[in-house]
Amino acid sequence: MKISARNQIKGTVRKIEKGATTSHVSIEIAGGAIVMASITNEAVADLGLKDGESVYAVIKASDVMVGVD
Repeated sequence: MKISARNQIKGTVRKIEKGATTSHVSIEIAGGAIVMASITNEAVADLGLKDGESVYAVIKASDVMVGVD
């Protein structure tokens, strides 16, 4: 599968927290950082996501915010 998003970061599912309709999926990427995805419970089931599975965090955004201390 090819997609247009340039930000495709390989990682490992570390935790899936299911809510009533939405799951929060924690993905550990290189260096130990965690990327969090909020997806539907149906998407978790359709993708067959499980802890320890290799996945890609795909980030597509039209705006990027920058913050400083």
